[in-house]
Amino acid sequence: MADTAIARRTRSFGRKTRGTYLRRSLVIIYLTMLVIWPVSLVAVETFSDGNSLTHALSDPAVTKAIWLTVQVTAWAVVINTVFGVIVSLLIVRYRFPGRRLYSTLLDLPLSVSPVVVGLALLLAYGPRDGFFGPALQDMGISIIFSTPGIVMATAFVSLPLVIRELVPILEEIGTDQELAARSLGAGPWQTFRRITLPSIKWALLYGVVLSLARSLGEFGAVKIVSGNISQRTQTATLVVEDKYLEFEQGTAYATAFLLTLIAVAALVVVTFLRPKEEQK
Repeated sequence: MADTAIARRTRSFGRKTRGTYLRRSLVIIYLTMLVIWPVSLVAVETFSDGNSLTHALSDPAVTKAIWLTVQVTAWAVVINTVFGVIVSLLIVRYRFPGRRLYSTLLDLPLSVSPVVVGLALLLAYGPRDGFFGPALQDMGISIIFSTPGIVMATAFVSLPLVIRELVPILEEIGTDQELAARSLGAGPWQTFRRITLPSIKWALLYGVVLSLARSLGEFGAVKIVSGNISQRTQTATLVVEDKYLEFEQGTAYATAFLLTLIAVAALVVVTFLRPKEEQK
């Protein structure tokens, strides 16, 4: 009887092991076909003729587009980091009417097409027909078809990423340590700097990296609000499209490869710097 029970458990364990391997294999195949293989083809095409990367970096349209992308991304990440921390604390630490609706609306940029975002900004800040545009234009402030409009569009589409990383962590750590610090005489800023920030720093960093990667790759909203003017309001993603349509595929692949490389490098660095206990 004992041998029979052992054999039964062995067969059951074998079936579970085979099922686990099958599921893992399906996941690996899915990720390979959908992500890894297509992205690797971009790298292969970039280095296929040996000088695409050098040619791209010597093209003024590409270098200026990359520099503009870096500037826009930096501004968008800073805005979303500051705003994300404030909003996360507001959602988790305070109760107010409409809190759930407010939290739901924060996910709007992830559910609405970026093209719709671009059109909305155009209707609000357009120089001719925009709601605020003509008045701003009279004051010499240009939003649409200039860098501020690109920053606004980029910040909008990457808005929820920092918040959605911070909210679960803030809910998990609770308020006990913060209340204890305040009872000992610590002010709001001192409590945040010494208690809250150390507890959320890795979630914040990961949200910043996700925001950075999303900002680097934004296309739809930026194309509408920027006007896609070469060497003026053209970002790196717009250069990729233009170069590809102009049959300069090598330059397009090289620019796309650089954008991918920056985003992947940031993710890899954060993954390796993050403590093991934080990765569980």
